[in-house]
Amino acid sequence: MSGALRRKGSLTRRTLLVGGSAIAGAVAGRYLLKPSNDPGPLFPAEARAGEGRALLNDASELCPTPVARHITITQRPEQAIVEAIRSAMAEAKTAGHSFIASAARHSMGAQSLARNGSVLTLDQEWLEADTAARTYRVAAGARWSTIISRLDAIGFSPAVMQSNNDFGVASTFAVNAHGWPVPFSGCGSTVRSIRMLMADGALVDCSRTSNSELFNLAMGGYGLFGVITEMELDMVPNALLEPRFERLPGTALGARFAEVLAGDPSIQMAYGRMDISLDRFFDDALLITYRPADDQSAIPEAEGSGFASRVARDIFRAQLGSDGVKHFRWWTEAALNPRIAGMATRNSLMNEPVVTLDDRDPSRTDILHEYFVAPARFAEFVEACKAVIPASYQQLLNITLRYVNTDRESVLAYAGEPRIAAVMLFSQEKTVRGEADMARMTEALIERVIAIGGSYYLPYRPHARLDQFERAYPRAKAFVAAKKEADPGLLFRNGLWDNYLSRI
Repeated sequence: MSGALRRKGSLTRRTLLVGGSAIAGAVAGRYLLKPSNDPGPLFPAEARAGEGRALLNDASELCPTPVARHITITQRPEQAIVEAIRSAMAEAKTAGHSFIASAARHSMGAQSLARNGSVLTLDQEWLEADTAARTYRVAAGARWSTIISRLDAIGFSPAVMQSNNDFGVASTFAVNAHGWPVPFSGCGSTVRSIRMLMADGALVDCSRTSNSELFNLAMGGYGLFGVITEMELDMVPNALLEPRFERLPGTALGARFAEVLAGDPSIQMAYGRMDISLDRFFDDALLITYRPADDQSAIPEAEGSGFASRVARDIFRAQLGSDGVKHFRWWTEAALNPRIAGMATRNSLMNEPVVTLDDRDPSRTDILHEYFVAPARFAEFVEACKAVIPASYQQLLNITLRYVNTDRESVLAYAGEPRIAAVMLFSQEKTVRGEADMARMTEALIERVIAIGGSYYLPYRPHARLDQFERAYPRAKAFVAAKKEADPGLLFRNGLWDNYLSRI
């Protein structure tokens, strides 16, 4: 398959890296690590909205939140729709309720929810591209799957997005998410302008040349400054890319990642993986880089998730508590896939939904962590993880390493210098003991990361101490002061505000 274009229904590159044997996964996944002891009380406790209020949750499944009103907008952001949102904001203000905008709610600590307030869900499809300027305007609630499909049809690709396609574009800007494309910083670095409804109802345009301070506050500002209605972003030509694989010690990955990117500007996408088995924890790593193929004359249509990707879920889930299955998965990633992986388009590499690997166990949930460390200090990060994670009750199922360039714009920046981002997926038991152990482990990891000059990502579980939050985000006080000036009535509030920013 190497050197050949992938066809519809074929075994995709992502499938091979995540998957392996469906038979092994189906057998192992039913019997491995079934705790014999009583797991104890469930977490969270059963929640009822009551008093006519709806109950919303986010991707953690651990944040059941009563809301006074839930509004969904699917239309393009024309004047009538803007007026409808403005009216809903005014009604919330009159009632003394908070207001927050959201899309797919993939956050994990109520960052997209307003307790007893109004929650706006944007789920839109409007997009207009300017191929001469290499930009596109898009509704704030458009999903990346829609954007990829529309841009792919005209030969372009989003400059930066996450490695999954089910998030909303304005939400990506609001958390300043990043992905596999290099050598960019977060998505915000590729956003030209935004249009945003402020707390007083004013509709303002923000960019690097107009309302620039507000633009930098909204970038990674978690919706706390207003409701974004539409955006203009950079797009780049789609390309057929060829992978290269380099296996190396885990402690060497950070420095090598930066070295490879600095030495070859032709690289368009890159990421790393590590062996997560407990007996070889983070000892071995794999760096995967993508460069344009020599022949760009026949670029196939972007592929999505197919049968093979769903089959791959079995082996991914079978890792729960089994070093044997983790060894097998690492073999498929580090030994098998480099021999058989073929080329893929830029769009196909990002066109995968989170649901492909969905956890169907009602007693567990998937929880993400993300840490940012300088490449030169990545070996210290590996040692910190070795000291903390294996001793916990948590089940690490995956780690992906990315490169994030310096963010010189967003006020709540997590990458004040080039960073290696470590994205970790844990399977957590939905019990009081599982939540308590996750909180203890998270706090310990954050402390060690801060000690080596790193930071952690804010869209996930609110387990950091307040002093850790302030040390990782030293401009938080300035952010809060600007927030209170722009929104003196504190209309826009969410879990991040309630748990941290309101206490500064």
